[in-house]
Amino acid sequence: MSLQPSPGESPGIRISDADRERAAHRLHQALSEGRITVTELEERIAVVYAARYAAELMPPLADLPGNPLDVTVPAPPPSTPAGPPVVLRTGMGSLRRNGNWQVPARLRVQSGMGSVVLDFCDAQIVHPVVEIEFELGAGSARVLVPDDASADIDGLVASMGTVKSKVPSAPSRGATHFRVYGRATMGSVTVRRRYRLAGRWF
Repeated sequence: MSLQPSPGESPGIRISDADRERAAHRLHQALSEGRITVTELEERIAVVYAARYAAELMPPLADLPGNPLDVTVPAPPPSTPAGPPVVLRTGMGSLRRNGNWQVPARLRVQSGMGSVVLDFCDAQIVHPVVEIEFELGAGSARVLVPDDASADIDGLVASMGTVKSKVPSAPSRGATHFRVYGRATMGSVTVRRRYRLAGRWF
C-alpha cells in the first residue's frame, strides 16, 4: 500500500509528525467504528508512519469517509469558552464526577490533600472546548477523556508534583478538546483514556 511519484514528477509537500498523528487517529477511529480490522489497522499505521509526502497518506485512508488529505490541514484553534467557571472543592476528601453528568464549558477544581477523578467518557459534553483549572495541594487528579478527545496541558505547572498526558495535544475536527491549566504544588495530574480491568473501568 504505497504510492511513489512518477519519474520527473514532484513528490509534493513533505508532511509533519502532526500530520501522521492525525492520519493515525483517523485509522483508530475507523477501527472503533468497525470499518477496518485490527490487522488492517496495523498495516495502514505502518504506511502512515513511513510516509514522507501527503500523497503517500492517501492509500491507507482512501476508502474511509472524508478527504484523505484533510489530515494534513490542522484543525482551527478552538475558541476559549466564555462565562464563569463551575467550582468543585475538596479538602482532604475525594472528589469524583463520572457517569452521565452535564459538563460545563469551564471547571475550576480546588483540592488540598484529596483525590480528584473527572471522568468525561460517559458525560454529556456539548462544548467543543472544555477548560479545567486545577488548584491542587498534595492531592492527585485523574482526568479521563473520550477516545477521540485531545488535551493541552502546557498551562499546568507542577512545583514538586508530576503532570502527564497520554492523549494527543492537537485538537481534531468534531472531537472535544480539553484545555488543562493551573498549579499542582505537590500533587500529580494525569490525563488519559479509560481502560477496563476485571470488568471495571479505571
